[in-house]
Amino acid sequence: MELGYIGPDFQLPDITHGTLVKLSDYRGKQPVLIALTRIFTEKNYCPFCYPHMKSLNENYELFQNRGIEVLMITSTDERQSQIVVRDLSLKMPLLSDPTCRVFRTYKVGQALGAPLPAQFVLDKEGKLRYKHLFSFLDHNASVEKLLEQYNFS
Repeated sequence: MELGYIGPDFQLPDITHGTLVKLSDYRGKQPVLIALTRIFTEKNYCPFCYPHMKSLNENYELFQNRGIEVLMITSTDERQSQIVVRDLSLKMPLLSDPTCRVFRTYKVGQALGAPLPAQFVLDKEGKLRYKHLFSFLDHNASVEKLLEQYNFS
């Protein structure tokens, strides 16, 4: 996915709030952070993703206060995702993508049989303004780095 292009649409269940989320519903309304994350099984989190998930959740209000929605997407099924929502007391939407369709569409790659984490900053019109793909040197973009990316006009 290239900078400046509209983020590919998807529709996934939001396990946190029990609704269906469609990315295109945000277009023209508010910017979105898409945070793709790894959870292997119940209680078995990616060691790089777990602190990032907690940090995004703890700072969810910072995004909300700036009119940004955070959509965290995981490859776990709905039942596993419900456990994650409870375990981490998630406030932000946790979207379940057990087929990994969104991970493939956004071309994040995979390792050890699981899709890699990544973050995508979309502006109010749905255009990609920043992307961070996982690497062992720089696992996930920090909350501060992600918030910085929303300083576009």
